[in-house]
Amino acid sequence: MKKIGLVLIAILLVSQVKAQTAVFNDVLQKHVSKDGIVDYKSFKNDEAKLDSFISYLQKTSPDNSWSENKQKAFWINAYNAYTIKIILENYPLKSILDIKQDDKTAWKIPFAKVGGKTYTLDFIEHEILRKNFSDPKIHVGVNCASGSCPKLGNLAFTEENVETELTRLMKDFINDASRNKISEKKIQISEIFNWFKEDFTKNGSVIDFLNNYSETEISPKAKISYLKYDWTLNGK
Repeated sequence: MKKIGLVLIAILLVSQVKAQTAVFNDVLQKHVSKDGIVDYKSFKNDEAKLDSFISYLQKTSPDNSWSENKQKAFWINAYNAYTIKIILENYPLKSILDIKQDDKTAWKIPFAKVGGKTYTLDFIEHEILRKNFSDPKIHVGVNCASGSCPKLGNLAFTEENVETELTRLMKDFINDASRNKISEKKIQISEIFNWFKEDFTKNGSVIDFLNNYSETEISPKAKISYLKYDWTLNGK
């Protein structure tokens, strides 16, 4: 009987994760375009649904019994949900850089509650996602709500889709001429590849990494420069 009870609890927990992730997925589908443009005004009117997902985050503690993909999807969703939340709390605004609290930027404000603990966005990104998963594709998963940021996907990440979706978003990002300008002998690329160079060069050069996803084959000797980052809000 005890084993049956544990199995039932596990099934209920899985069902809860899927149901709550579906809530987040629904609001992303409704308020984020396929190009990653967010309609924050309409999102503001639908904030109760986002709050429902955030309530789930506050009560849920992912642990090592979860698969790596399940943990990764959970934390990326948490990062994005709380980024949207802090934008909505300060909307209207022109840039996430306009958000300050006690001289702290949006990324350093301790407001993201997960499993009874309070985190900053920086901690989720750098101390949990980057440190625990060692996957450079994380940088197209987490969204900084800005023009030069990889586009916000209009669906929630799940254990089943996280690898496929991160790969798709990385391909879209690298081949998006508004964010990266790529030719065989010269590339002008996002500052993301400079800021987090150590993540992209674990298995070769930055060019080696880009060539895994680029539609244009880049010469190993191509000249590299970095584009100015646009911090304008990724909204309509």
